Amino acid sequence: MKNTLSVLCLVFVWAMSSAVWAEPTGNGLSQVPSTAASSDSVASSKPHRLTIGGYGEAVNNFVNTMSAVVWAEPTGEGPSQVASTASAGSLAQSKSRRSTKGGYGEAVYNFARAMSSSDSVASSKPHRLTIGGYGEAVYNYNFYSSNVFRYTYHDRYADAKGHGRVDLPHAVLMLGYDFGHGWSFGTEIEFEHGGVETAIEIEQEETGEYEKEIERGGEVALEQFWLQKSFAPNLNLRVGHIVVPVGALNKSHLPTEFFGVYRPEGEFTILPSTWHETGVSLWGRLPGWNYEVMLVPSLNSTMFNMSGWVNGGSASAYEFRVANRLAAAGRLDYVGIPGLRLSLSGFVGNTFNNDIDERSGARYDTIRGTVLIGSFDFLYRRGRLVVRGNADAGYLGDAGTVNSVNQRLNGQTGAPYPRTQVGERAYAVGLEAGYNVLSARRADKRLFLFGRYDLYDSFIPVSGMLDAEWTRRQCLLAGVNYYPIPQIAVKAEVGYRWFASQYNNEPFVALGITWSGLFER
Repeated sequence: MKNTLSVLCLVFVWAMSSAVWAEPTGNGLSQVPSTAASSDSVASSKPHRLTIGGYGEAVNNFVNTMSAVVWAEPTGEGPSQVASTASAGSLAQSKSRRSTKGGYGEAVYNFARAMSSSDSVASSKPHRLTIGGYGEAVYNYNFYSSNVFRYTYHDRYADAKGHGRVDLPHAVLMLGYDFGHGWSFGTEIEFEHGGVETAIEIEQEETGEYEKEIERGGEVALEQFWLQKSFAPNLNLRVGHIVVPVGALNKSHLPTEFFGVYRPEGEFTILPSTWHETGVSLWGRLPGWNYEVMLVPSLNSTMFNMSGWVNGGSASAYEFRVANRLAAAGRLDYVGIPGLRLSLSGFVGNTFNNDIDERSGARYDTIRGTVLIGSFDFLYRRGRLVVRGNADAGYLGDAGTVNSVNQRLNGQTGAPYPRTQVGERAYAVGLEAGYNVLSARRADKRLFLFGRYDLYDSFIPVSGMLDAEWTRRQCLLAGVNYYPIPQIAVKAEVGYRWFASQYNNEPFVALGITWSGLFER
């Protein structure tokens, strides 16, 4: 059956690959595009970069509307991607680029800035519908064991063989629409690691038994889904599922906004990434400044762990997000100097008893599990040089009680709780620099040589608790990024991660090809 379907799919793809859209007759599905019309009945004399297929008059009209889409290059100045247009540096001077600095129409312009790269420039034409996305395809080879006991019994894995892997870490589609009168909508759907492929199959070899087959592991997430009312550039109200812009990575997580093949591992380890919550946000742009403040559900202390600190605290195993406790987050960016952005961001919220199973009793009345996170990050761009950096520190109040409760949580099969210790404090520091070695006269192409250093620790325990020294890590990267066009980056790197002396160090190499941008009609 599978082979038959595969043949039919191939025939269908072959038949459709030479078809073009004919003008509809109103017959709906009976109006199949004729391949014979391809030489005489082409709707447009210009080649189209975006192709969408289907049947019927409505779909045909949609294709005619969207078929002239080309890449726009947005600025990344929205609430969770706030940066100066001046920071685009020499990119803005490229005469070969199709778009120039300007606006989309206020609401969709805000959406485009919020969801796209700060390294490029927005379109000059207003558009009500915005479509875009980003994605990554990577290969890496680790010259060390990935066994879960490699830190506990490190001597057993000192001479372990390495392993290679391929992955699609993120494939994202973005959609935004300007309703007019200051109202707009934005959404972002992310497929992580290729998405999820599962099915119920009848096993002929097992007397017709029904089995759930997992073809490929992965995740599908709705990372943004919001409505916004824009009163003025300095005052915008956003409600729905939104990005929490705490730290450098949550603000700039597109693959063209960092040099490494993978996201910077310090912040990626200790903070939720990409951190998204359902809540309310107030943001705006002022002369030389951008700001955002928001109210969201707090983190869940039962999901904290040793290897990732509060990274898993925004996750929910249920069909809803528990919101017994609310939290505040905010970000402030200084963009008053061309080529420089300086940013402060933070989070504060009580996390204890923010689960469906609450602890009661007098001994828990004063337990809050307050999480405090403070972050500084910056971007400096001058000529061919790009420098980025971050410093993050976090504190968990009542960490002793949180540890005690977490280790007594339900441990039966299927329970979502990690049931490990969690540190009272954690930190991450990172710095990367890249230099474009190509001539400034070739602004359409860039070749960056870069280096990056990360130092982070996800587990600094409360007094009296045994430390886990393997959670303190350092990582050094060196590599290249080649941009044949501004929206596509081909990346290669070598890396070395090291720990305290008793643990085995972890060298690796990685290759990747990435893209990010908006489609514009």
